[in-house]
Amino acid sequence: MPGKVKTWPAWREYPSYQDSCQPKDQDYVQSKKSVLQEYGADALKSSWLQVCHDLEDISMDIANKQSSCIPIFHAKDILDEGFSQDQVQQIKRYGCFIVRQIIPQESAARHYQELKTYITENQAQIQAWPTSSPSMLLLYDSPTQIAVRTHPSHLKLQQTLNKLWHDDTGKTISTPLLYSDGVRDRPPNQTFLGLGPHIDAGSLCRWADSDYRKVYKRIFSGKPREHDAFDLSVRKHANQFLYPGPAHSTVFRSFQGWTALTKAAPGQGTILLYPNVSTVIAYILLRPFFQPPTDAEDILDASKWRFDAEGSYFPGTFKEQSQYISRTSHPHLRLEDCLVHIPSIQPGDSVWWHADLCHAVDPDHDGDENASVIYIGSCPSTPVNQAYIKTQLQATLAGKPPPDYAEGLDTDETQFKGYVGHQGLSEEARGALGYGL
Repeated sequence: MPGKVKTWPAWREYPSYQDSCQPKDQDYVQSKKSVLQEYGADALKSSWLQVCHDLEDISMDIANKQSSCIPIFHAKDILDEGFSQDQVQQIKRYGCFIVRQIIPQESAARHYQELKTYITENQAQIQAWPTSSPSMLLLYDSPTQIAVRTHPSHLKLQQTLNKLWHDDTGKTISTPLLYSDGVRDRPPNQTFLGLGPHIDAGSLCRWADSDYRKVYKRIFSGKPREHDAFDLSVRKHANQFLYPGPAHSTVFRSFQGWTALTKAAPGQGTILLYPNVSTVIAYILLRPFFQPPTDAEDILDASKWRFDAEGSYFPGTFKEQSQYISRTSHPHLRLEDCLVHIPSIQPGDSVWWHADLCHAVDPDHDGDENASVIYIGSCPSTPVNQAYIKTQLQATLAGKPPPDYAEGLDTDETQFKGYVGHQGLSEEARGALGYGL
């Protein structure tokens, strides 16, 4: 049974506590002060004890089940019948899942061959990172990416995923919008440590932005078990881009995801997930308010942690980066036992994870062929998303990179050999790309 990594990678560890951050960054200081003023120390202490208690059972469950707790669905069933109530509960419990064959395996394999040709013919113009072993391609509008994003089954699945969220204000619709993201083509025997355990959709902004804070009001107010991780009523206004950086997206993705163009198995350049949303994000949000005990033997005893109202240390939190997590800084998560590989996948399979879910790129690739995926998230039609997709389309038509990825990148993909743009697309696909907004 696939599960945790055999040997913990050399991912960065963040200190459990720093006595001082000199000079103190006032954004961190003010973020902490704002939470305390709004919710009070007693509520935070109560939530801390509840969350750490719940993590004992959650981490034990994941450690026992490993990758088998990641739900697996088949695209035909979901597209024909939608999710059953039991499946919805699984998704809300674990926050991640696999959908098999969202595009046919033979189509995915053909698309990969076409992508390889496209890359070869435009090699000199395509940038990638990391520089030591480039595999994350800064490529956004290849024929392969556009074909897979706009595949009718993919669009229907995205709408189904968006419906798992609710917006009591009625200002969000589930009609999907297509966010242009990159592609990965990772050769075998390539170690990659650049994306250890982290959560996207911002970092410090979760505490600093007043609307983003409201998303987690039950966590901060002493009622973490009432947190609804699928409520868009406030989240649609949250400013994920409060502190601009290449790791942050302007759009809200109800689920991040990628679709495989090749096969992959644990240890072969895939992804690791922590199958829990609500309790893990609650722990991360509460963590800056508590200092660890001096005796290392008490580290997992939440009652021994000291409340910290003054310190400005937010472990693993850097404004322009994603929210990072480590064994040292977040011990109650038991990362070594609970960050697990997804099951083996085939071309055409897709993996999805909630916007607040902890994940990491597989540090190893000991397979015998490239591991290639297209990053395709699920974006509902919120006002912020609509505004961004409109500007993204304008950039695409002008031969410019997507706005979220434009800094330092002057690639004009419309000049690439084999570029076809949005020719021949359905009206549904054109609408998802922003035509008509």
